[in-house]
Amino acid sequence: MRWRFLFPGFAVAALIGACASPPNSHAPPPPTATPAPSPAPSPSPPRDAATAAAIETVLASEHRSAENRARDARRHPLETLLFFGLKPDMTVVEVWPGADGWYTEILAPLLAEHGKLYTAQLAPAPGNAFVTSSLKSFADKLAAHPVLYGKVEVTALGAGALIAPAGSADLVLSFRNVHNWMSLGIARETFQAMHRALKPGGILGVVDHRGDPAKPQDPRAASGYVNEEFAIELIRSVGFELVDRSEINANPKDTKDHPQGVWTLPPNYRLGNRDREKYEAIGESDRFTLKFRKKNGSAN
Repeated sequence: MRWRFLFPGFAVAALIGACASPPNSHAPPPPTATPAPSPAPSPSPPRDAATAAAIETVLASEHRSAENRARDARRHPLETLLFFGLKPDMTVVEVWPGADGWYTEILAPLLAEHGKLYTAQLAPAPGNAFVTSSLKSFADKLAAHPVLYGKVEVTALGAGALIAPAGSADLVLSFRNVHNWMSLGIARETFQAMHRALKPGGILGVVDHRGDPAKPQDPRAASGYVNEEFAIELIRSVGFELVDRSEINANPKDTKDHPQGVWTLPPNYRLGNRDREKYEAIGESDRFTLKFRKKNGSAN
């Protein structure tokens, strides 16, 4: 495991992961250009049998906890990674994998032999107990299984930082983080960092909690929900083109009007036992799954 902190001065508030009340910061303004039509969800592409088999092997491996394996039914990692076009020989960046590294434990073994994995984590923030604890938990996870994680290179996300060498990545992935970056006012800068890391024509895969399109987007995303079209236009504005979207992670039972936002639902259950059966029946949030391409010729 190699650690490379590229922007140590970037402090992140303790809302990340738990997503508590956001700090005072400016959210990214919505793009002013006339939005281009967004493609409708397309039929599933032909299944890459070899990659699917490799992912299935990792998903069933003993290094994954029973709790994490149980979430596969709601997070759909096999279908999601195949949709994004993951291959075992790619250079991949996972942005903000969190303390648990739920997707890292799938990506790292898959890429260990022929590929490369960067994990762009929170930057160290001395004095911030949450950030320190989160980074330690992630480091401990990687250190406990050097055969699986020994080749992972950990970088840090921050203004102007490189989450991976510029123009080196085939694929950049973000899972349920856009609302955090909106809350901190760094969403645009974060997608610019992803753009710099990707090769021309490289792919960006984004999953997040999908907001109600009938309601205006809260620029701070305090509920944890992000309107799909808002996310699309934000990401397009930094040099990406939307090439596909999927309903792999959709949940039509999610009404998106819960007392504690998205964290009312499992696995957080912010209300404790209050109406727990109701929220358990809904399940995890409705999520958009978007696939973008870095435009050829666009500057890093």
